[in-house]
Amino acid sequence: MPTHLILLSAGEGTRMQSDMPKVLHRIAGAPLFQHALASASALDGRRVIVVGHGAEAVAAAAREVDPDILVAEQAEQLGTAHAVLQAAEALKGAGGDVVILYGDTPFIRPETLERMQAMRNGGADIVFLGFEARDPGRYGRMVTEGERLLRIVEFKDASDEERGISLCNSGVVLADAEVLMRLAAEVGNDNASGEFYLTDIPALAAREGLVTRVATCDEAETLGVNTRADLAAAEAVFQQAARAVALADGVTLQAPDTVQFSFDTVIGRDAVVEPYVVFGVGVTVETGAHIRAFSHLEGAHVGARAVVGPYARLRPGAELANDSKVGNFVEVKNAEIGEGAKVNHLSYVGDARVGERTNIGAGTITCNYDGVFKHRTEIGRDVFIGSNTMLVAPVTIGDEAMTATGGVITKDVPPGDMALARAPQVNKPGLARKLFARLRAAKAARKG
Repeated sequence: MPTHLILLSAGEGTRMQSDMPKVLHRIAGAPLFQHALASASALDGRRVIVVGHGAEAVAAAAREVDPDILVAEQAEQLGTAHAVLQAAEALKGAGGDVVILYGDTPFIRPETLERMQAMRNGGADIVFLGFEARDPGRYGRMVTEGERLLRIVEFKDASDEERGISLCNSGVVLADAEVLMRLAAEVGNDNASGEFYLTDIPALAAREGLVTRVATCDEAETLGVNTRADLAAAEAVFQQAARAVALADGVTLQAPDTVQFSFDTVIGRDAVVEPYVVFGVGVTVETGAHIRAFSHLEGAHVGARAVVGPYARLRPGAELANDSKVGNFVEVKNAEIGEGAKVNHLSYVGDARVGERTNIGAGTITCNYDGVFKHRTEIGRDVFIGSNTMLVAPVTIGDEAMTATGGVITKDVPPGDMALARAPQVNKPGLARKLFARLRAAKAARKG
């Protein structure tokens, strides 16, 4: 039987002090809810996200991540049991089990869900996920008897004795879908907050003779994001884990704490990443590449043994072939840099193709935008582009061609040709001295 997912993402998150729904705030370039979805990627059933505050925006973002996701709306936020019931229609007739996750709890590990499934397959009717809290604070307490979970008590409703329990509730639940929906419908709101809590389910299940058990995980997995400080802490947790994975996979990070990864960054073994490099979304770096300090990459592919930076920016659509070089203060956008090609200094290459072994001189710009449309520049193989050349697109530079320094190239250059596109130099004898004398005199007159 399949295991379905209900992802609760309806909360407003007032403590975030934001006009944006809480679950759309990002960690490592991905919205919070996307990390939770990734945790459940191995599940084989339907995926339902329950939205509320900012429903349209959250639903649109969820469909962008997963076009097949089902959306249920919780118009009033009346508690977690009430939120689960909003997904009943989406799961109607589905059969199987369901896991409840939270859009603001991004770090539940797939292995933890596997252990919960194993416990369920071992005879438990319902499995809740708990953790031993270093500081239980205001978490809900899990009251157990042997291996059975008798009840969960919210902090506001707990006795002094119950508040002394360190086994705390994460909110994550796994159960038969029909059983969970039936019990959720029986939950009342006779508590200090007047809300319908999923935490009432173990007690309701016990009355029916159902077996509820507790799986446990490390407290770090249950980190919830409720404030900007929590968001920063979650980012730090993600980055620390991503750096550890990169190092274990054979990537050299010269100063690991200064490198920022995205949720989908892929870096091959024997790549070297110098300090203060930022990887945005959609970056792949192949084996043996060298990313030098203070570079920023997003939506880019870097080939094997390629060198990027320092102080380089690769924007979406940048494709660097093997052994290519993009140097200091160079920006590349929607452009292919061919094998062995070099763009070493102070240049912008956008909407272009640069052929194999071509050299782009310092200060070169592909003038790709006319104020309305973008145009492409095509540069062949073994081309030499002189420093401070403006390539006014659309324009094509043929194989083995050359442009002279300081040229403004507006016409195609045939293969093997040299293009000169600058006014002839004219020297005016003594004119510089005369001009300076006149300017200094004018300055002195103003002071007088």
